[in-house]
Amino acid sequence: MTQTTGPDTPRSPSEGSALSELKDAVTPRATLLVIGVIALQLLFIASYVGALHHPKAQDIPFGVVAPQAVSGQAVESLGKLPGSPLDPRAVASEAAAREQIENRDIDGALVINPAGPTDTLLVASGGGRVLATALENLTTVLEASQRRTVRTVDVAAASATDFNGLSSFYLVVGWCVGGYLCASILAISAGARPANPRRAAIRLVTMAGVAIIGGLGGALIVGPILNALPGSVAALWGLGALITFAVGAATLALQGLFGVVGIGLAILLIVIAGNPSAGGAFPWPLLPPFWRAIGPALPPGAGTWAARSIAYFHGNAMTSALLTLGAWALGGIIVTLAAATLRRNRTAARTAAPAEATG
Repeated sequence: MTQTTGPDTPRSPSEGSALSELKDAVTPRATLLVIGVIALQLLFIASYVGALHHPKAQDIPFGVVAPQAVSGQAVESLGKLPGSPLDPRAVASEAAAREQIENRDIDGALVINPAGPTDTLLVASGGGRVLATALENLTTVLEASQRRTVRTVDVAAASATDFNGLSSFYLVVGWCVGGYLCASILAISAGARPANPRRAAIRLVTMAGVAIIGGLGGALIVGPILNALPGSVAALWGLGALITFAVGAATLALQGLFGVVGIGLAILLIVIAGNPSAGGAFPWPLLPPFWRAIGPALPPGAGTWAARSIAYFHGNAMTSALLTLGAWALGGIIVTLAAATLRRNRTAARTAAPAEATG
């Protein structure tokens, strides 16, 4: 006899259990989180490829040293180059140009020699070897078009063991990773949102301890151990502790506000937006406008700038970067504690409501 099935035919226990397992496994919350992961994945691709696939010089701060009779004309002609690769300004002397490069006010300078066919290009590969190379290539072409030659002088040279000047960037990325991973582990192990301000404060203190240890470890690795970066180990230690704590505190703040979703938001800010805009692989004048604009305001960008200043520019021009990192750290502390306080008050109010209703 042939058996038929229809809508009223009972399903086998295995079919029912499989369906229930599927419903339990793929909850609406899990679905939303998976969608969020896919969105982060696509944003990662768009951000990195968008920022780094086609570096193009634009408005590079550039000095021009020339006799007064030709200085204005030289500045004007350089400012009118197609695509505006340079932001030229007259500088009084070669010594002044060197000082401005070391203070990170300009990225290079052309010293025009009226007595001969060879001019001098001043660059600073410590601020990014790719940027120095871009200036050298640009001025070489310009000088050749005028039947002149140029010799390059590296005012703040990157270490021979710091390939393309990237060690500062990788160091900062490591500190940032330590910051948001530590904060994420605290969330996974004991709940994304701390139950009360005391526990939030404990997390912040833990984060500070991790930052101190991680900052010292990173400074020792790139300094005495690998000799990748020159500069003060103590200064790099302090910078590393600040970067790690700033990123960790910001991640704790996002977790306090949004729960586990806050981890994804931290990745969005630090990894997806922050790393390609940090000026590491390509310094800011070579990045598209959007990434160039956000880079200095995010921890990876501020940290990379400060690390290069310590290593190659005698600690000059760090105030803005340190204030940025300090703002992230202070903001993270305030928001983390405030979110924990609000959560405690709401929990207390919910607990008190049934008691009042039955009283």
